[in-house]
Amino acid sequence: MIDTHCHLYDEAFDGDRREAVERAVAAGVDTMLLPGIDSASHDRQETLAAAYPQHFRQMMGLHPTSVGEGFETELAIVKEKLFAPSAEYVGVGEIGLDLYWDKTFLEEQREVLRRQMLWARELGLPVCLHVRKAYNELFALLRDLNFGTYSGVMHCFGGSVQEAHRAVEMGFHIGIGGVVTFKNATLAAVAAAVPLERILLETDAPYLAPVPYRGKRNESAYIPVIAAKIAELRNISLDEVAQVTTASAKSLFRLD
Repeated sequence: MIDTHCHLYDEAFDGDRREAVERAVAAGVDTMLLPGIDSASHDRQETLAAAYPQHFRQMMGLHPTSVGEGFETELAIVKEKLFAPSAEYVGVGEIGLDLYWDKTFLEEQREVLRRQMLWARELGLPVCLHVRKAYNELFALLRDLNFGTYSGVMHCFGGSVQEAHRAVEMGFHIGIGGVVTFKNATLAAVAAAVPLERILLETDAPYLAPVPYRGKRNESAYIPVIAAKIAELRNISLDEVAQVTTASAKSLFRLD
């Protein structure tokens, strides 16, 4: 299985990072994708990817909550990395819109997302979208970009079944994580309703650990727990979930 979105470079893993990687591999999670956040975390991300090249692949992007008055400087760093001759990124992310905490920089977030979407299109890379309390704003921006069919994933999907279907129709995959195991989670209905081949497994570790680990640190070794819940919701085997989601992730991100 593939964890298509995790932050194992986060400080939460400073005490047992090697063991966390080993637990993931032992659980059958052989490949993990690392999204970019901002320049404060690039070194940590790159160090981890270099230490375990057989298990980690990188994305690069400017996270919407890192967009502020100095966004041009941060965005220039992202562009330089993405367009470097030696770049081996599998996607542009995580990028998007986040209006959960603050709407002060909404226009700046829109501009940063728009530019990164254009870079992804120029480079032929899929995007990893972070969207929180901003689905209407996101769909409006995508409509204005008017790319036709999009390539990417709506990571840690938090929208409705209707919004999920709309995303799928536009070409996006739906990132399903630990929230699918939470009681009364809308994500459970989404995981049951969208085509299986459009679902990607992810943890967003160290955040959003699945039940029975809810409230504790998340890690990539918990991907099978998420996959098992999807299998239960769809009344199919865990093997089918693993095979189909892995094939989708390999295809979208062009993983070897």
